[in-house]
Amino acid sequence: MKRVAITGRGTVSPAGLDVPATWMAVKQGLSAIRPVHIERQELISCPVAAQVPGYDPANFFTSKQVGPLDRVSQFAVVAAREALDDSGIPPDTEALRSAATIVGVGGGGLETMESGYWRLYGEKSRRSHPFTVPRQMCSAPASQVSMHLGMQGLAYGVTSACASGTHAIGQAFNLVRSGMSRVAFAGGTEAPITPGTVLAWEALRVLSSDTCRPFSANRSGLVLGEGAAMLVLEEWDHAVSRGATIYAEVLGFGANSDARDLTTPDQESVGRAMAMAIHDASLTPAAVGYINAHGTGTAMNDAVESAAIRAVFDNAPPPVSSTKGVLGHSLGATGAMEAVLTAMALYEQVLPPTANCSEPDHDLGIDMVPEGPRKHEFAVAMSNSFAFGGLNAVLLLGRA
Repeated sequence: MKRVAITGRGTVSPAGLDVPATWMAVKQGLSAIRPVHIERQELISCPVAAQVPGYDPANFFTSKQVGPLDRVSQFAVVAAREALDDSGIPPDTEALRSAATIVGVGGGGLETMESGYWRLYGEKSRRSHPFTVPRQMCSAPASQVSMHLGMQGLAYGVTSACASGTHAIGQAFNLVRSGMSRVAFAGGTEAPITPGTVLAWEALRVLSSDTCRPFSANRSGLVLGEGAAMLVLEEWDHAVSRGATIYAEVLGFGANSDARDLTTPDQESVGRAMAMAIHDASLTPAAVGYINAHGTGTAMNDAVESAAIRAVFDNAPPPVSSTKGVLGHSLGATGAMEAVLTAMALYEQVLPPTANCSEPDHDLGIDMVPEGPRKHEFAVAMSNSFAFGGLNAVLLLGRA
């Protein structure tokens, strides 16, 4: 088995259009949750979302390029371009041409689907956009990233709701460490802030009406977000030989299914996924110095995840924080976004706080870092993603 380095990072997030802007906001606990602005806004009740600000496709794509691209694919391509630039892998080289592309997405081209249905049922039009099918399919982001960057290795999409991004990175990790791919681009993307999608989440009665407060006693629910995050995973020796900056090492991956309920997580299964990642890295729980939690800000998630963490770490867990108070919950992209942030926390040796945690819920039995960024020396960090359908995925990263 080969060691796997993280050598490139890219993000498009509610906090900004690149990694520096995203990391700065997360590290400082500056929430990017704002009043929602979408077409046909009068159809929804939820007043807030974590939307990408100042995004104009014309700044990133030609008019010809943007035609086949739903917003979800645009975000993925922009994040992948930044990750490529950050990695220092030269274009038109064998390392890039043979790279794998694995992109997680929860809903696919939701903007394309919704506009098509609006034309059909709202405007009574029988004409559909000619790119409707290639824009809305869940594999579109992976295909578009591979085409825009010229990567001809294994490429596919992963769809497992809110664990999609983490599953994608875990799959890429296994490809690289097994030797099947020398380089892999992996991450997640989502663009779910549409009236129909927001209405669907309103029906679940889990959306907050003001902001997301993970692990806070005054929590009021989750906030939908959007964006994309991509990582470049690379064989360690290959990265070292070309003098690449290594931000972190991927040490382990754990994933399983609750096989019980579509919306209610199972504490035992969640804990088992964390234990699997630790075992995969040939480590013990004591080695983990920080956990980037799934931390959605709902009462059920807070309670189940915290209890699972306490069980795995024998009631002595390391610091735990959630970054969803800043970026919201971007569904298929959120695990990838949090993997990037966990790598940055390791690289800079600082713990990002749990933003908006104004009344820490001490009954949870965790240190949720509510006071602001904290300098912290640690060698191993965990990133958790737990999805509807009981689909659990956990990454373990190490300091380079």
